[in-house]
Amino acid sequence: MSADASSGSARTVRRAASKDGIPQAAMAFQGERAGLISRIIANALDFGLVVIVLVSGYVGYAAVLFLLSPTSFTFPSPRLGLAIIIGGAMLTLYFWVSWATSGRTYGDLVMGLRVVNWRGEKMRWSGALIRAGFCVVFPIGLFWVLISGANRSVQDLVLRTSVIYDWGHQTPPVAPAH
Repeated sequence: MSADASSGSARTVRRAASKDGIPQAAMAFQGERAGLISRIIANALDFGLVVIVLVSGYVGYAAVLFLLSPTSFTFPSPRLGLAIIIGGAMLTLYFWVSWATSGRTYGDLVMGLRVVNWRGEKMRWSGALIRAGFCVVFPIGLFWVLISGANRSVQDLVLRTSVIYDWGHQTPPVAPAH
Protein backbone atom coordinates (compact mmCIF):
# COMPACT_ATOMS: atom_id res chain seq x y z
CA MET A 1 0.00 0.00 0.00
CA SER A 2 1.43 3.37 -0.94
CA ALA A 3 1.80 6.28 1.43
CA ASP A 4 -0.85 8.15 -0.53
CA ALA A 5 -3.35 5.31 -0.22
CA SER A 6 -2.80 4.88 3.50
CA SER A 7 -3.13 8.59 4.22
CA GLY A 8 -5.99 9.06 1.78
CA SER A 9 -8.60 8.92 4.50
CA ALA A 10 -6.75 11.62 6.42
CA ARG A 11 -6.74 13.85 3.34
CA THR A 12 -10.38 13.30 2.51
CA VAL A 13 -12.60 15.97 3.96
CA ARG A 14 -16.06 14.61 4.54
CA ARG A 15 -19.01 16.93 4.54
CA ALA A 16 -21.93 15.92 6.66
CA ALA A 17 -24.99 15.84 4.48
CA SER A 18 -28.67 15.30 5.04
CA LYS A 19 -30.58 12.41 3.50
CA ASP A 20 -31.26 14.68 0.49
CA GLY A 21 -27.55 15.31 -0.08
CA ILE A 22 -27.73 18.89 1.16
CA PRO A 23 -24.66 19.88 3.21
CA GLN A 24 -25.44 20.40 6.90
CA ALA A 25 -24.10 23.96 6.75
CA ALA A 26 -26.64 24.75 4.03
CA MET A 27 -29.53 23.11 5.88
CA ALA A 28 -29.62 26.02 8.34
CA PHE A 29 -30.54 28.34 5.45
CA GLN A 30 -32.96 26.01 3.64
CA GLY A 31 -36.25 27.90 3.14
CA GLU A 32 -34.85 31.26 4.31
CA ARG A 33 -35.08 34.31 2.06
CA ALA A 34 -31.96 34.85 -0.02
CA GLY A 35 -29.69 37.83 0.46
CA LEU A 36 -28.47 40.37 -2.05
CA ILE A 37 -25.15 38.77 -3.00
CA SER A 38 -26.66 35.36 -3.83
CA ARG A 39 -29.34 37.03 -5.91
CA ILE A 40 -26.89 39.28 -7.75
CA ILE A 41 -24.66 36.33 -8.65
CA ALA A 42 -27.67 34.34 -9.88
CA ASN A 43 -28.90 37.31 -11.95
CA ALA A 44 -25.43 37.89 -13.42
CA LEU A 45 -25.27 34.24 -14.53
CA ASP A 46 -28.74 34.53 -16.07
CA PHE A 47 -27.88 37.79 -17.83
CA GLY A 48 -24.67 36.24 -19.19
CA LEU A 49 -26.59 33.24 -20.47
CA VAL A 50 -29.09 35.46 -22.31
CA VAL A 51 -26.24 37.55 -23.78
CA ILE A 52 -24.61 34.36 -25.08
CA VAL A 53 -27.88 33.31 -26.72
CA LEU A 54 -28.34 36.76 -28.29
CA VAL A 55 -24.75 36.93 -29.57
CA SER A 56 -25.11 33.41 -30.97
CA GLY A 57 -28.29 34.48 -32.76
CA TYR A 58 -26.52 37.53 -34.18
CA VAL A 59 -23.59 35.43 -35.40
CA GLY A 60 -26.00 32.90 -36.93
CA TYR A 61 -27.90 35.70 -38.70
CA ALA A 62 -24.63 37.15 -39.99
CA ALA A 63 -23.56 33.70 -41.22
CA VAL A 64 -26.80 33.32 -43.18
CA LEU A 65 -26.28 36.75 -44.76
CA PHE A 66 -22.73 35.77 -45.66
CA LEU A 67 -23.86 32.52 -47.26
CA LEU A 68 -26.51 34.33 -49.29
CA SER A 69 -24.14 37.00 -50.59
CA PRO A 70 -20.46 36.44 -49.73
CA THR A 71 -19.07 39.05 -52.11
CA SER A 72 -21.08 41.95 -50.74
CA PHE A 73 -21.22 40.81 -47.11
CA THR A 74 -20.97 43.30 -44.24
CA PHE A 75 -21.84 42.61 -40.64
CA PRO A 76 -25.32 43.87 -39.79
CA SER A 77 -25.40 46.78 -37.35
CA PRO A 78 -28.54 46.56 -35.23
CA ARG A 79 -29.88 49.69 -33.59
CA LEU A 80 -29.20 50.01 -29.89
CA GLY A 81 -32.88 50.50 -29.06
CA LEU A 82 -33.85 47.37 -30.99
CA ALA A 83 -31.10 45.36 -29.31
CA ILE A 84 -32.31 46.49 -25.86
CA ILE A 85 -35.93 45.61 -26.69
CA ILE A 86 -35.00 42.16 -28.04
CA GLY A 87 -32.67 41.52 -25.09
CA GLY A 88 -35.34 42.58 -22.60
CA ALA A 89 -37.93 40.39 -24.30
CA MET A 90 -35.57 37.40 -24.25
CA LEU A 91 -34.71 37.95 -20.58
CA THR A 92 -38.42 38.29 -19.70
CA LEU A 93 -39.26 35.10 -21.60
CA TYR A 94 -36.38 33.25 -19.92
CA PHE A 95 -37.40 34.37 -16.41
CA TRP A 96 -41.09 33.73 -17.09
CA VAL A 97 -40.74 30.15 -18.32
CA SER A 98 -38.11 29.27 -15.70
CA TRP A 99 -40.10 30.61 -12.74
CA ALA A 100 -43.41 29.16 -13.95
CA THR A 101 -42.05 25.67 -14.59
CA SER A 102 -39.42 24.96 -11.92
CA GLY A 103 -39.29 28.14 -9.87
CA ARG A 104 -35.65 28.68 -10.75
CA THR A 105 -33.45 29.90 -13.54
CA TYR A 106 -30.00 28.47 -14.28
CA GLY A 107 -28.44 31.12 -12.04
CA ASP A 108 -30.91 30.26 -9.28
CA LEU A 109 -30.03 26.58 -9.63
CA VAL A 110 -26.30 27.30 -9.32
CA MET A 111 -26.87 29.49 -6.24
CA GLY A 112 -29.49 27.21 -4.63
CA LEU A 113 -32.36 29.68 -4.97
CA ARG A 114 -36.03 29.32 -5.87
CA VAL A 115 -38.76 31.91 -6.50
CA VAL A 116 -42.03 31.11 -4.73
CA ASN A 117 -45.41 32.79 -4.28
CA TRP A 118 -46.78 34.08 -0.97
CA ARG A 119 -47.70 30.55 0.10
CA GLY A 120 -44.21 29.20 -0.59
CA GLU A 121 -45.45 27.36 -3.66
CA LYS A 122 -44.47 27.35 -7.32
CA MET A 123 -45.64 30.50 -9.11
CA ARG A 124 -48.50 30.46 -11.58
CA TRP A 125 -47.78 31.38 -15.19
CA SER A 126 -49.48 34.77 -14.90
CA GLY A 127 -47.63 35.72 -11.70
CA ALA A 128 -44.33 34.54 -13.14
CA LEU A 129 -44.87 36.69 -16.26
CA ILE A 130 -45.68 39.80 -14.23
CA ARG A 131 -42.66 39.24 -11.96
CA ALA A 132 -40.38 38.62 -14.95
CA GLY A 133 -41.47 41.83 -16.66
CA PHE A 134 -41.15 43.79 -13.42
CA CYS A 135 -37.62 42.45 -12.82
CA VAL A 136 -36.48 43.31 -16.36
CA VAL A 137 -38.05 46.79 -16.42
CA PHE A 138 -37.09 47.73 -12.85
CA PRO A 139 -33.92 45.76 -11.94
CA ILE A 140 -32.84 48.38 -9.38
CA GLY A 141 -35.71 47.11 -7.20
CA LEU A 142 -33.47 44.22 -6.22
CA PHE A 143 -31.41 46.54 -4.03
CA TRP A 144 -34.38 47.01 -1.69
CA VAL A 145 -33.12 43.76 -0.14
CA LEU A 146 -30.49 45.90 1.62
CA ILE A 147 -33.16 48.01 3.31
CA SER A 148 -35.78 45.34 3.88
CA GLY A 149 -35.42 43.51 7.14
CA ALA A 150 -36.95 40.44 5.47
CA ASN A 151 -34.59 40.27 2.44
CA ARG A 152 -37.33 41.22 0.00
CA SER A 153 -36.93 43.21 -3.20
CA VAL A 154 -39.47 45.74 -4.43
CA GLN A 155 -40.77 43.06 -6.80
CA ASP A 156 -41.20 40.66 -3.87
CA LEU A 157 -43.07 43.25 -1.82
CA VAL A 158 -45.41 44.34 -4.62
CA LEU A 159 -46.13 40.85 -5.97
CA ARG A 160 -45.92 38.97 -2.65
CA THR A 161 -43.19 36.62 -3.79
CA SER A 162 -39.98 35.45 -2.17
CA VAL A 163 -36.61 34.20 -3.33
CA ILE A 164 -35.58 31.44 -0.94
CA TYR A 165 -32.61 29.16 -0.48
CA ASP A 166 -33.67 25.76 -1.76
CA TRP A 167 -31.09 23.15 -2.64
CA GLY A 168 -33.73 20.51 -3.33
CA HIS A 169 -34.06 18.97 -6.76
CA GLN A 170 -37.85 18.92 -6.88
CA THR A 171 -40.28 21.78 -7.25
CA PRO A 172 -42.13 22.76 -4.10
CA PRO A 173 -45.59 21.29 -3.57
CA VAL A 174 -48.48 23.06 -5.23
CA ALA A 175 -51.77 23.51 -3.40
CA PRO A 176 -54.67 21.61 -4.97
CA ALA A 177 -57.05 23.63 -7.15
CA HIS A 178 -60.37 24.49 -5.51
